[in-house]
Amino acid sequence: MGKCSIKESFIRIEDGEMFIYGMHISPYEKGNIFNKDPLRVKKLLLHKQEISRMAGKIAAKGYTLVPLRVYFKGSLVKIEVGLAKGKKLYYKRQFIAKNYQRREADRSLNSG
Repeated sequence: MGKCSIKESFIRIEDGEMFIYGMHISPYEKGNIFNKDPLRVKKLLLHKQEISRMAGKIAAKGYTLVPLRVYFKGSLVKIEVGLAKGKKLYYKRQFIAKNYQRREADRSLNSG
């Protein structure tokens, strides 16, 4: 039915295979008790050299693979994968501080 969510999902390489965790695929509405768990771990099919290339890139500290988009190509479901680096704690603190200042400025403008 084409209903899936890749929010909060990530990709991990285990034993030379790639798996996606946290991807929610809505169960088929006309299905029965044999429907699969919507949050189960799914294996991604890639060539061995593609997996080894990505494994080399995520060997650097702080990098992870994340799905960027899900699309259909013919009868296949494809996932576009990106290399991401997590935010540092001080970046998060700066972001929160800026949002707080912006909110306070909006409040003072609206109340005055």
